[in-house]
This record gives sequence, C-alpha cells and structure tokens, in this order.
Amino acid sequence: MQWPPPWRRSPLVSATPPPGPTRGLLCPRRVSEAGDSSTEGARTGHRHYVTPAESAMEGRSQPLPSLRPASPTNAPAHGRGSDCTAKEPPLANVCRQNYGAAQDPVEPAGRRSASHVTGSSLGKAEVACGRRWRWAELLADTSWSPAGRATEMKVKMLSRNPDNYVRETKLDLQRVPRNYDPALHPFEVPREYIRALNATKLERVFAKPFLASLDGHRDGVNCLAKHPEKLATVLSGACDGEVRIWNLTQRNCIRTIQAHEGFVRGICTRFCGTSFFTVGDDKTVKQWKMDGPGYGDEEEPLHTILGKTVYTGIDHHWKEAVFATCGQQVDIWDEQRTNPICSMTWGFDSISSVKFNPIETFLLGSCASDRNIVLYDMRQATPLKKVILDMRTNTICWNPMEAFIFTAANEDYNLYTFDMRALDTPVMVHMDHVSAVLDVDYSPTGKEFVSASFDKSIRIFPVDKSRSREVYHTKRMQHVICVKWTSDSKYIMCGSDEMNIRLWKANASEKLGVLTSREKAAKDYNQKLKEKFQHYPHIKRIARHRHLPKSIYSQIQEQRIMKEARRRKEVNRIKHSKPGSVPLVSEKKKHVVAVVK
Repeated sequence: MQWPPPWRRSPLVSATPPPGPTRGLLCPRRVSEAGDSSTEGARTGHRHYVTPAESAMEGRSQPLPSLRPASPTNAPAHGRGSDCTAKEPPLANVCRQNYGAAQDPVEPAGRRSASHVTGSSLGKAEVACGRRWRWAELLADTSWSPAGRATEMKVKMLSRNPDNYVRETKLDLQRVPRNYDPALHPFEVPREYIRALNATKLERVFAKPFLASLDGHRDGVNCLAKHPEKLATVLSGACDGEVRIWNLTQRNCIRTIQAHEGFVRGICTRFCGTSFFTVGDDKTVKQWKMDGPGYGDEEEPLHTILGKTVYTGIDHHWKEAVFATCGQQVDIWDEQRTNPICSMTWGFDSISSVKFNPIETFLLGSCASDRNIVLYDMRQATPLKKVILDMRTNTICWNPMEAFIFTAANEDYNLYTFDMRALDTPVMVHMDHVSAVLDVDYSPTGKEFVSASFDKSIRIFPVDKSRSREVYHTKRMQHVICVKWTSDSKYIMCGSDEMNIRLWKANASEKLGVLTSREKAAKDYNQKLKEKFQHYPHIKRIARHRHLPKSIYSQIQEQRIMKEARRRKEVNRIKHSKPGSVPLVSEKKKHVVAVVK
C-alpha cells in the first residue's frame, strides 16, 4: 500500500521521482529509514518519496534551509542523527523569510483567503508560498564553502535622505546643501567678486602709461624705425630732413644726421642691423651705417641712389639684401645696384606706403591714393589682387604671427583687418577714432595692434575686437603721425607734430622693474579674477571708463548721433519699401567697393 493514497496527494507535488538527482522538494529515503515502512519494501530496497506535507506531519523532522545565506557553522544539518526537534517547520521557515513571521502550515478553513486552494489537504503556507519555497528546497543542496561566498556581489548606490533637502511646508526656507570641509569657504564667490572689484579699481588707480618724452627734433616727427637686434635703439626722421638715433635706456639722442633736403618720407633698417635706409623729398635713397663715423670723420652715406620721382616710402626684406620703395610705382632694389630689379604698378596714382610680409617674405602690400590696397608677388614681379575701399588707405601692417592677415589704416576713421585670401569682406572693422588714422603697427605677439590718429590720440586694439581697450593722450600731444610697438611687446613709441617722441607702457598699470615671486603670484591671481568677473556690470563699467579730452568726447557724441540717424533712416526705408527691394548690407561689407584680381 502506498502512502499517502492517491486521493490525498497534492496536485502541486507528484509522488513520482523527477528525473535527475534532486533533493529537498522530494526527498528520497529508504524504507528502512521511514517509521511506517513495510518489511517487503525494506527487502527490495524500494525508495519512497516523502512530500513536505508528510515531513510536517512526521514531527517536522526535515527543516528547510533559510533563503538568507548563513555561515558554514550555522548551516542546517541533514541526515541521520541531526537534532531537528528545536527547528521550525520548513514551511514556517520559508514563510518567515518572505512574510516576516512563522505561520502554522495548517489553519482552520474559515481563516483561509480566497486565493488559496480549498478542498484539499494542503495548508495555507504550503500553497501560498508556491514556487518560492519550492525553489528554496531545490537550493538546499548548496555547499557552504568560502568559494561559494566569493560569488557574492556588492553593489554601491547613491542614497539621499529627503530630510536634508525637502522642506516640510511651503513656508519654510529652501534648504541649501553645504560642504562642511574647513578648506572651503561658504562665501567663496562673493569674496572673489570683491577681490576682482578691488583689483579692477586698483588697476585704474595705477594706470599711468606715460613714461618719457624724447625732444630734440626741430620739426614734426614723420617716421620711426626699430633696430632689429637692439631693443634700446630707435631711429626717427623729421620733416626738416633730420634723422636721429635714440637710446631709450638713457632717454637721449646718441647721433644726429642731416640726411635729406625736405621731408624724410621713410626709414627702415637692414635685417642684420648694420645699416639703415632713408628716402626723402630730394628723390634720393641713401644707405647709412648704423655705427657713427670715427673721430674727425664726416658723416657720409654708404650708398646714394638718385631716382626719377619722389619716393614716399621704403621697406627692407626680412631675410635678403633687397628693399622696396614706392612712389609712382613699386620698385624692388638690390643693395649692390643703382637700378631697380623690377618695377610693378597697377593704376596711375601715387603709392604712399609699401610693406614686406614678415612670414611669407616674397609677398608685399601697398596702398595708393586711388583708394586701392594692392598685393604683389616678388617672385613673379606682378600684382596679385587689389581691393578698393570707400576712402583712401594711409598705410598697412602685416600680422607677424599670421601670414595672410594685415590691417589697413583708413581715412574714414576706421581700421580694417583683412585676410588676403578673401578680400571681399574684412575680418574685423575697428571703430573708435574720431579722425583719420595715419599709422598702425602690430605687437610682436600678433594679438594686438596700436594705431595713431589725426585726433591727437593713439589707441590699442585687440585683433578680434572692434573697440579699443586703451586710449593714450596728453594735453601737449598734437596730430600723431607715426607709431611703433617695441620688439619686447612692453612699450609703444609715437611721433607727433609738436616735434616730440613719446614712450608709453603697453599695459598702463604694469609695474616696471624686477618683481618678486609674491608680486608675480598676486599679479597672476588678480588677472584671473578680472577675467572671471569681466562681464559683471559694475566691474565692466569701471574697466571700460576712460577720461577723454573734450574735443574727442564731443566728436564721439556727434558721430553717435549721426550713426543713429543713418540707422533709423535705413530702417524706415526698408519698412516703407517693397519686401526685398532694399538689400541688407552688413557693416563689414559697406566699406568695400570692389575686389579686382
């Protein structure tokens, strides 16, 4: 006779042994181990599969293992001789893990829920646990070894307590997270803002750019030149034909030459610094030795070239013994010859300035009185292209760091930065002067340039900004004719009509002399603070404010009114015209008339 009889068997558990080695859910035992086995079954070795319900009825002799991992010493013992009387029944143990408390496997029928199977011999816990306790029974064979524990996985996850950032009511203040690290200050940004504000104010307090005035000329200074190797040596030419060589360290004149009759129109130095060239109204080109004559010797030029027309400008090649002059045409000269190597012209008007490219040294540009800017290639001895502007360009200057960029000083009070590969639109239009711009020169870094104007001031422009960052003027300084930026990028020189050469600091508030390490660190820190807060309204207003002469200030206001009137007139014309009939022209393209190749 089989036990339990078929009519008492659970529909969830079959008495037939499943395939494969299985322990736990259906536990095989020999008949000799069962208390109610027959003698015949013991002789034949018949295995009887005991259901969990039977185990519960037999006095809870086989406890089921917990779902929680336990240590090997606390693992449940299986087999003969184990003490299982103090253990909870297996179904109660499973329900404790899943529902928090042990339950009696058999409850009165009146307390069973509708979800349980009714009309069978299964208890509530046996049916309610379902597959969960069956899976736990199948896991009973897990070996409690350190290798088994090594497979456990630890997961790190962020956890936040809402009490730290959620308000209890809408009337409470917002809770702000705070870092209690003593190295961090709770008001770090306000403190940095105050420091940046103070640094900006101190910069304006110590902004004293004027350094010295070199006087000695008896007429207006018309041109300047720098020595290519000596920072302290500067050459100047005046309107009375006199050339002076200055020592900036001692701030005095070390040599005087009566070079020409009439204006000295241009001056340049040789690339090695051993000699320099001058041109004047007397139609001559003269080469002079940089070092003075010996004691008792007369001042004589090394070479003199007599031309057919007046030369208005000169510039020397950056690497070769070649120089260029301009007048009625652009002439390329060899130092050892009295006739030009080649002559290039495009048009019939006089050319006022010519400049070699410091990077692509075979390129040179010139500006003529017919509003043209012409680019030449010395290798082919032909002009490349030209751009025509609204008004005449006085001079140009090449960027020493970018081979294709040059800036033109124009009569319409503006400066135009061009890329020679696309001359139809200037890269930037620099507007701040209130009169004609007469000269321009780049910083050795290529990031800024300085301009001299007929409005008795000089301005420093960043190459990528349309407005100047600095303006220098004095009460006595008149129309500024020429300007140069020194090779160390720290000083600016300008020559004006009242016969003086003035020396300025490129950075108005910079401290001269040797700085200690603490001064350098403080300077760098303040500079970073000013850059960080430069767009704040208060700091921006202080940093941009400049005192201007009354004449310049009134002209700025007048030009502002005129510009606003032109803008308003253009807006009204577009408003009252047929859509699309009045084209919109950008400020950059307004001043370019044509590009000819």
